[in-house]
Amino acid sequence: MFRKIILAHEGSPAGERALLYVEHLARSDSAEVIVAHVFDVPARYLATDAYSELHAGFEKASWEVVDDAVQELQKAGASARGEVREGAAAQGILEIAETESASLIVLGTRGPSSAAELLLGSTSTEVLRYARCPVLVVP
Repeated sequence: MFRKIILAHEGSPAGERALLYVEHLARSDSAEVIVAHVFDVPARYLATDAYSELHAGFEKASWEVVDDAVQELQKAGASARGEVREGAAAQGILEIAETESASLIVLGTRGPSSAAELLLGSTSTEVLRYARCPVLVVP
């Protein structure tokens, strides 16, 4: 049923729970999983001397989250690879899903900084609103 699954993983507990669902779906459907993480360095630090160091730290942490999830999926027998992008989370997730012709996007309900929405985080709400494929939101 699902050929290619995007797991939007930001390192939160909800992302870890979503990983369990993706693992099961990927193995049962023999789907490929792209573990995606989109980071955004706060623009207020752009003029500082430490910006490039801060950017590198964000990128490194993003790859650690992605690589850990990819390894866990591969250990479970799923086909998985990672992708890290910089930018707005929802837009980046949607772009990856479009580029990859995803058949499903899976993400947690609330990331570490989502406080804008009552039940769902602002990222999951935007992905639900604009995705061109089914979206599974894991609480």
